[in-house]
Amino acid sequence: MRTPGLTRDRSVFGAVHLGYVVVQSNRIAEWRRFGADAIGMHVDDAEDGALRFRLDDRAARFIIGRGPAEDVTALGWQVDDHETFDRIVARVADRGVPVVEGGAHEAALRGVERLWRFAGPKGIAQEIFTVPVTMPEPLRMLSSGWVTGEAGMGHVAILSREPDAMRGYYHTVFDSRLTDYVDENISGLKMKIRFLRVNERHHSIAIANIRGIKLDPIRTSVQHINIQSTTLDDMLAAFERVTDLGFRMQWSVGQHTNDRELSFYCRTPSDFELEVGWNPVVIGPECESTWEPATYPSISIWGHTPVGETVLDKFVRFRQALRAAAEPEITVPELQTGPRR
Repeated sequence: MRTPGLTRDRSVFGAVHLGYVVVQSNRIAEWRRFGADAIGMHVDDAEDGALRFRLDDRAARFIIGRGPAEDVTALGWQVDDHETFDRIVARVADRGVPVVEGGAHEAALRGVERLWRFAGPKGIAQEIFTVPVTMPEPLRMLSSGWVTGEAGMGHVAILSREPDAMRGYYHTVFDSRLTDYVDENISGLKMKIRFLRVNERHHSIAIANIRGIKLDPIRTSVQHINIQSTTLDDMLAAFERVTDLGFRMQWSVGQHTNDRELSFYCRTPSDFELEVGWNPVVIGPECESTWEPATYPSISIWGHTPVGETVLDKFVRFRQALRAAAEPEITVPELQTGPRR
């Protein structure tokens, strides 16, 4: 697990990719209908009543296991090679954060040969692996395809009361780089969003905070997970199916200012959002060396308007924010070195 003479300060940027998302839910039947029939992913049954959704030849990209959390409980990150893997493990362990190998059953459920786990912000476990399991069986799904590859399976967006600590965490562990900022007024709240990349995807992590006050109006640990359709037709067809099947749409189709992605947002059965997008900016090698972060005054060029929000919805969010304010946000202080801006 550790390489003698390892150069710990060599960057791991570009060698890390979001590989899978683990969700704990007791709404398995709803998740099956949502993931397969509405979004259009391939679904397989797993042991203990769990579900696994595929986007490509990987055995699993979303793992929905039984449990009461109704939330994302872990993020799985693929690391390109064993040397880079050892470098990440050394960074974490040398700062006093335990790194634990996952059991054989956990690895099999996630579709990887082996995995190691360590603590992450907001209580979301971070899992790293090098060898994914691929499946020879063809995909059976309504979508014609999803964009994964070097950019990973998508991105995760998190609302945080400690955004500098969270940015420092991903800088320390994965050498994340700041792509840009968005300053936005959403439902009367002034939001600042930091977009971090760990590979060619415009961002694999987005960190939002309410400026001036430490409030978190969201029950779940993540605000949304993003996946990327291969074609515009696939994205629009998923939008229509989500609506027709009665799942809640959160934000209408629109286009973002910074990554130019066309997308919509809907609510999953566990209540965090899923963004289905198409054609975002890719920061390839030709752009990486000259990229300069910019600040955008709004999140969208057009569209992305709230759908069906009620006064009760706003009250529930406000009540959740007050409850959250009484409890400190889970951070990992040992891994918070790095940029503070």
